[in-house]
Order: sequence, then C-alpha cells, then structure tokens
Amino acid sequence: MSEPLRLGIAGLGTVGAGVIKIVRQKANLLAERSGRPIEIVAVSARNRDKDRGVSLSGYDWEDDPVALATRPDVDVLVELMGGSDGPAKAATEAAIAAGKDVVTANKAMLAHHGHALALAAEQAGSVIRFEAAVAGGIPVIKALTEGLAGNEITRVMGVMNGTCNYILTRMQSAGLPYDEVFAEADKLGYLEADPELDVGGIDAGHKLSLLAAIAYGVQVDFASVALEGIHRITKEDIKQASDMGYRIKLLGVAQMTGRGLEQRMSPCLVPDTSPLGQLEGGTNMVVIEGDHVGQIVLRGAGAGEGPTASAVMGDVIDIARGIRFSTFGRPATGLVKAAPAMGTSPAAYYLRMTLDDKPGALAKVATKLGEAGISIDRMRQYSHESSAAPVLIVTHRTTPKPLALALDAITALDVVADTPVALRIEEV
Repeated sequence: MSEPLRLGIAGLGTVGAGVIKIVRQKANLLAERSGRPIEIVAVSARNRDKDRGVSLSGYDWEDDPVALATRPDVDVLVELMGGSDGPAKAATEAAIAAGKDVVTANKAMLAHHGHALALAAEQAGSVIRFEAAVAGGIPVIKALTEGLAGNEITRVMGVMNGTCNYILTRMQSAGLPYDEVFAEADKLGYLEADPELDVGGIDAGHKLSLLAAIAYGVQVDFASVALEGIHRITKEDIKQASDMGYRIKLLGVAQMTGRGLEQRMSPCLVPDTSPLGQLEGGTNMVVIEGDHVGQIVLRGAGAGEGPTASAVMGDVIDIARGIRFSTFGRPATGLVKAAPAMGTSPAAYYLRMTLDDKPGALAKVATKLGEAGISIDRMRQYSHESSAAPVLIVTHRTTPKPLALALDAITALDVVADTPVALRIEEV
C-alpha cells in the first residue's frame, strides 16, 4: 500500500474532535477507499489541557498553528480554527508556502481572502478544499465542481444557516415572538459568540458568496452580497404568510443577470408546499438549477460534529486519492470579478404596515404604490382593537428600485404608524 497521508489538525473544537474520531474509528475503511492509510501526526489548539472527549495520545502538540502547518511530516493542514484573519489565515498561508495541501471549514476566511489564497495555492502547486465550509455535511461543493460541471448554472439558492431556520420555524410552530425564540436558541447553544453572524445573515452570506464563485466562474466577492437579517420578522408576519400559503425563510439566492451577478441573503416568502417551505428546524437545504439537469435539491445537517467532520474527511480522501483541481473549480488566474447586480430581478412582494384607522388611509398607500408603477395583487386588513390597523399587501411583480421609492413615500405619509416591512416572494 502507498505511503500514508499525514494530517496536522489546527483547531480541536467540536469538528476537530469529530475528525479525530473518524480517523481512529474508520482507519481501515478510509485506507480502502483512498488507497492509502490516513493518519494524524500533530495537532494544535489554544488550550492543551481541555477535555475534548477524545484522546490526543500519539499526536505531537504544537502551540503555534504556523509551526504545525510547516512541519516536514505534515502533508495536509486541516484548518478548523475559524475566523477570517489571525491564526487561521496565517497557518493557511504558511502551509501553502511550504507546498502543503489545505482542507478547511472556514467560510469567513475564504469569503474574504479566497481568491488570494487560491492564487497562492496554484502558484505553489497546492490545493485548497472546503466542502465543510458550506452547509455542513451536504456535499454541495462537490456537486457544483464535479457532478454538475457539464451544466450552466442558472440559479443557486438555499437555507444555509440552521440557527435562523430553527428560530423561524419555532416562531411558527409555537406562536412565539422573535425575542423569546432568540433567547431560547442562545440558551441551547445554537448561536455564534457574535449572534449577528447568524441572525444578521453574515454566516450564510459567506457561504452564498463561495457557491456563487464556483457556480459562475468568478472571483469570490462577499462584499457584494446584499445582506438582511431576520430581526424584523414578527410572529404576525409568520402567521400572515402562512394564511397565504407561504413560509418565511432566510434565503440566499445567487444568479447571473444581464447586468451582472446578483447575490442576496434576506428573509423571503416561499410556497409552503415547496421543499424549502417544508424545511424544519436546524436543517440546511441548497437548490441548484442547471440548464441540462433542471432543479436538484440537496438537504441535510448544516452543522454539528458528525456532519461537518464527514465533509472534512471527504476532502481528505480526495487528496489521498490524488484528485486535484483549482480551489473554485477553475484556474484562479482566469477568474475575474463579476459586476455586482443589486437585486435587479423582478418579484412579487409582501408588505406589512400599520395605518391609522380612518377613511382614505388605504387609498393614500395605494396611490403611492401606483405612482411608483407597482400594482396590488391582494390586500388584507386584520381585526384590531386600537386606532392603528395592521394591513397586509401583496404586490404584483416589481423590482427593488421602484419598491424602495414607494416605501419611502409611504413611510412619509401621515397615516402610517410605523416603518413598513417588505419581504420578497421567491419563486421556487
């Protein structure tokens, strides 16, 4: 049998411990599938004495992840520290400079520095693999770079943050307000140390930018992702959307338009009978549409020890097999930055506002929509006990620019009691 593939693991949190368990428990299976043994020779983390539920005996310890990355007996750096900069980036750059391959679960680092790292890897003859960085155990990177390589991708969309999906589905099933479910998710340990990474759409936006770069053969460009979190979603929005046959999801969408690459991560309404509409709890789902294959749906666990470690090991096995290709599926030297198209594709919208309950209030709103060229498909006023009436409007298809103009004009009306909320209705 061939020489073993030797791993150095930087970062021994949940995923790092999961990788060690797979390498130890599945040693024979890994060797059979890859054609060579896979072994861990050294590890690195901030705290050497922490109980991780797995023995580190037999592995060398490095306090400095850069030292780990440059060890002569390490073939592949498995970077599981996280963070867009700092030790993770330094260790990755050191590994590439030393001619090592890199497997990482770090979506933030790749979203911010992916193109530069890909260029460096190509120049050094190294590869960077990152299946675990997007949608946990779902093999969506492999699907785009390999299985669907013969397709022109027309749209990529999905629910890519399990915490947000948990919050929104819990609000629906229990009829609870956002703040209460947010506190519940925090208590359960579902939220990042900085919760805005989750509920602000940043974590999912990182993932979307990576998928868009692969799907459309362009430089990764997280800065051009239009981000909107779920903070403003109320239990009333959830109920009213359900009344109309929709569910609210934090949905990422990337598509190439005539004006450039559109990338957006925002709360949207989707049909409750669609695969995305039926997605519950912390599960992730990615939908890919290609010109030959049509629509395919990938669903699975988006985080956690087992699923993410599984994705890491899939990349490790590919390297062990000698499968090598460019980081984003095409040579980095040929990738250009796509012109960003900020929400140019048309859609219907759900509008929620509170109006003074007096004659002519609805007519004033309808007039402002009409002046912006937006027609009303449906309108509903809910029962109320105060002098302010909750009103729901569904528009016909429009584009974001006239909608923004109309909302500014509506907000300025003397009959509007609060700032209107607009949610896109996505066709899936």
